[in-house]
Amino acid sequence: MLNKDLNQKIFDKDVEKKSTREGYGEGLLEIGKKDERVVALSADLTNSTKTHLFANEFPERFIQVGVAEQNLATVASGMATMGKIPFVSSYAMFSPGRNWEQIRTTICYNNVPVKIVGAHAGVSVGPDGGTHQAIEDIALMRVIPRMTVLYPCDYFEAKKATIEAVNIDGPVYIRLARNDTPIITTDKTPFEVGKAQVVFESKSWLSDNQQKVGIIGSGHLLYQALVATKELDENGIGVKVLNLATIKPLDEKAIIDLAKEVKGIVTVEEHQVACGMGSAVAELLSQKYPIRIEMVGIKDQFGQSGKPEELVKHYGLDSDVIKKAVNKILE
Repeated sequence: MLNKDLNQKIFDKDVEKKSTREGYGEGLLEIGKKDERVVALSADLTNSTKTHLFANEFPERFIQVGVAEQNLATVASGMATMGKIPFVSSYAMFSPGRNWEQIRTTICYNNVPVKIVGAHAGVSVGPDGGTHQAIEDIALMRVIPRMTVLYPCDYFEAKKATIEAVNIDGPVYIRLARNDTPIITTDKTPFEVGKAQVVFESKSWLSDNQQKVGIIGSGHLLYQALVATKELDENGIGVKVLNLATIKPLDEKAIIDLAKEVKGIVTVEEHQVACGMGSAVAELLSQKYPIRIEMVGIKDQFGQSGKPEELVKHYGLDSDVIKKAVNKILE
């Protein structure tokens, strides 16, 4: 059963789609109107990251750094030290991909409230190709002390994550996608940094059926997890799906509570399985509640050019693979 707080048309063929980068752009504009401390910086990708909405409204609070991602981080750090709340945006492959040391040392080491927005993450960037497909950025960001890591599942969640980032007194990384993806939540769906949310419980979950599996998803691949769960539900398999929009800090209680109810857990993410969200979940459960885990993600490969849907299928990130992972746990 789909959580009543979600978009009840999620399984319709004509479900509305919008990109998470649009949610960021509109969220940034909204907080810019409310808080004059908010400033925006871009590395020559203002339109692509939807930062142009803020730049057009507040040109005096916008800085175009140019193709200089290391300067992007250091300038933002200096502005944060002087009382501003900078939002810096680029493709995730370039920020944090190219300026990791500056993020680590000038932003996180100094614990200043710079919000780093990595757009065009994952292989679903599509024809931009492997050089522009950031599938290692979660690993880069979650390893740095003091960094909060957010990975919204859709347009509305991206907008809320952007708005909430202002209230975090420290550095934040927000991971965004390029393409339009199904809208899973609504403008009224609760969102809280550090809190996971149960988004689906199959009918069989409420029975005495012992064939129960938990799925933990992040980002827009949560939609693939929901499609898989709906089909599994029709076959009498009990599945509960958890949306993990905050990868750091983890909602430890929600993850452990889910683990105690199931035979195993499947993690789903558009990122390398090494050091990504699934690894974070495995690290937690190996210490607090050891359980079998299957990870759906990219298996030590680079991306390549192609249509987003083709690449999702090619790299084993679609609903069919998620169903196979669930069934593997039940073998």
